[in-house]
Amino acid sequence: MSTREIGVALLGYGTVGAAVDRVLHEQGDRIEGATGHRLRVVRALVRDLAKERDFTPEPGVLTADFARIRDDPSVRVVAEVMGGTEPACGYLLELLRAGKAVVTANKQLVARNGAELFAAASESGVQVRFEAAVCAAVPVIKVLRESLVASDVRRIQAIVNGTTNFVLEEMERGSTYAEAIAEAQLLGYAEADPADDVSGADAAAKMAILATTAFGSRVTVDDVDFDGIEGITKAHLDGARALGMAVRLVGTATRFDDAVAVRVRPSVLDREHPLAAVEGAFNAVVLHGDAIGEVTLQGPGAGGLETASAVVADLVAVAGTSGSGFLRNDPCRRRLALLAPDSFAARSYVHLELADQSGAAMQMTTALAANGVFVERQARLTDRDGADLHLLTRPVRERDLHAALARLEALPAVRGSVAALPVVGDVAVPAPETRAQAR
Repeated sequence: MSTREIGVALLGYGTVGAAVDRVLHEQGDRIEGATGHRLRVVRALVRDLAKERDFTPEPGVLTADFARIRDDPSVRVVAEVMGGTEPACGYLLELLRAGKAVVTANKQLVARNGAELFAAASESGVQVRFEAAVCAAVPVIKVLRESLVASDVRRIQAIVNGTTNFVLEEMERGSTYAEAIAEAQLLGYAEADPADDVSGADAAAKMAILATTAFGSRVTVDDVDFDGIEGITKAHLDGARALGMAVRLVGTATRFDDAVAVRVRPSVLDREHPLAAVEGAFNAVVLHGDAIGEVTLQGPGAGGLETASAVVADLVAVAGTSGSGFLRNDPCRRRLALLAPDSFAARSYVHLELADQSGAAMQMTTALAANGVFVERQARLTDRDGADLHLLTRPVRERDLHAALARLEALPAVRGSVAALPVVGDVAVPAPETRAQAR
């Protein structure tokens, strides 16, 4: 079998870029033996040519001039690992229009500018691949776009941010929030500024990509209802444990006929749920559909080598399917409406502190029932002045739950604010009178 050399360029040569070059060098023979292609990095765009690198590139590879990549005929495919939406988006559009295939690890770029990228790719007859933008080494995009292309995936439940999963697990073990963040930074699971992770913004971009890919309708990060873990306390974790449950940052995407809802929230799960067993900085995605039942994919979702592995897999896929239209086609084939966050009835976890007063429990029950909220089971952790109550409700809509929480907080027997988290596990059901809100 004759070998065909394929020139690869990198936009960025930091931790991930250097790891991609290293993998292509170290695994070059294996890739060639499997595919008949020798992938070689011939150009890499950097800001500082003199900076020390984790892996030393071949002479002449590094450049600060983007045009040397765009105009180089030996460059067949470009991997973007620089991050940010600009100038990355502008660069990729130029490359696609120049007839070069593109691989990207940039979740915010795909979630916000996917339509532009696919339109440019389709016009030029080249591919866009983005496996590394979601769960790094977990090949969920490949599974959705290829293995399950003929399946009807209707629901996704996922942990797609390893930083928050690690932090919550450390807090379960007794660390404070600040201590858990510091440990995550020390181990390389969290950035110096972990705001995108802990706020839920990172997971929201990934869920937008997953929903778009699975449902064939454009979902941008702005369409995702998301919240982060900053407000989660040890009391919530202890209460969930007392109920036989766990707290995790969970993304959900659900399709109901001609409408879709996507959200990311700190949520409570039964210990038997597949996502409750996800440890440390790992990611996991649970796919539900009529033809497949339930499929769970799990693995490392962060790290330079893990992300590089996904980038290289996409580079190899481009080399092996060059000239094919399959993955240059936009995954969006229809336009589904968005369901409002209050469109669903689902179980919820509620935490409140109740003073040791006569009739306090009855007042609480009455306030909840006045808004149609009924308790399925509860855990009572006592202290000297009252009780730390953790409630699991029957299915209830968010607006009714929030109205009940406001009633609770107005009771003299309730100390401080009342917190609520959604329960993951049940299929949330749209309320009968709810209409999908068109975008």
